[in-house]
Amino acid sequence: MELKEKLKILADSAKYDASCSSSGVKRASEKGFGNTSYSGICHTFSSDGRCVSLLKILLTNCCIYDCKYCLNRKSNHIERAIFEPEEICKITINFYKRNYIEGLFLSSGVMKNADYTMEKIIETITLLRQKYHFKGYIHAKSIPGASDYLIKKLGGLVDRMSINIELPTQSSLKLLAPDKDNQNISHAMALVKENKSKVFVPAGQSTQLIIGASPETDFNILGESENLYQKYHLKRVFYSAYVPVNKDKLLPNIVMPPLKREHRLYQADFLLRFYNFKVSDLLDDSHTNFNVLLDPKADWAIRHLNEFPKEINSCSYQELLKIPGIGPKGAKKIISSRRYFEITFEDLKKMNISLKRAKYFILCKGKYFMNKDFFNASFIMNNLLLEQDEIKESTERQLCLFHE
Repeated sequence: MELKEKLKILADSAKYDASCSSSGVKRASEKGFGNTSYSGICHTFSSDGRCVSLLKILLTNCCIYDCKYCLNRKSNHIERAIFEPEEICKITINFYKRNYIEGLFLSSGVMKNADYTMEKIIETITLLRQKYHFKGYIHAKSIPGASDYLIKKLGGLVDRMSINIELPTQSSLKLLAPDKDNQNISHAMALVKENKSKVFVPAGQSTQLIIGASPETDFNILGESENLYQKYHLKRVFYSAYVPVNKDKLLPNIVMPPLKREHRLYQADFLLRFYNFKVSDLLDDSHTNFNVLLDPKADWAIRHLNEFPKEINSCSYQELLKIPGIGPKGAKKIISSRRYFEITFEDLKKMNISLKRAKYFILCKGKYFMNKDFFNASFIMNNLLLEQDEIKESTERQLCLFHE
């Protein structure tokens, strides 16, 4: 099989793995080329706002596992291909030199067994680092069940490692991916956490959860994410809307992936990591799923109107973070500015605060933005729904290397 045909098959087979993002790591280099400073996985945005991209491919889409939701499961009759390590190196170097990419994301189906596949991944990345002197960003997916020795060896070569849980509960994993073992995944995560350093997985580890393939609620999913962040110090949890590529009685009968739900879970994840929210603040046993029509902070605020409106000139930094439309940067601007003057709605607009959301939940100098009789859940929700940006439902998740 020609190299171009392999690339077409294995780039397309990799598009359902969402475990990727910009790194922020720096790799010192006296000899060689490549830079990790602004690199990311696939198409994402670096800290300075640039869109960056990596080559995202599989070593092979051959797999001994038969996960119900996976396009590459062994029972599917699809075209299969296997890259040789040298082929991946040449593609990566050529693409980098042409400024198509800024690094590599490498995953794989499981050939023969976990250790054999990991050895092939390690062989590929070792060639890139040592033979081709590539110092750019590399993110590799660890194979569940691989030996500790191989996980440690891979961790010394890559910038980030992902160990995908894929399903939020052990029961769903056993039902839809019976060849995988949750204990193997947890053990690998613990091993990476224990050994993490400036030279071992310096950009940290991540994982992926598939949304909508199994019956778990948003409360279940975010609870698992919160546990992973606390227990294994993960850099990111990625959420991937289930794409119905297979027909199986154990899978939900849907036509389009639940992208709105995926989007809301990403927003809620940011609230956990940067806004000091806890899962128990956002959801509970009586409210197990987000309203997909509202962002999670607005959804929470409407359900807790007794805590609002907040006086913008006196509330604390933590209280400001709870207000829809105000993020960490905006909250710091407000705290800094009110040392010199009392803030008005016009001042907030000049600070680029999202007043179309914030105005319903705040007072400025004791005044509401309109008649306070309108301060009720129904009025606020209806207006937020009218003003918010639409989330488009689409199955296109990344750019294709080839045009049909």
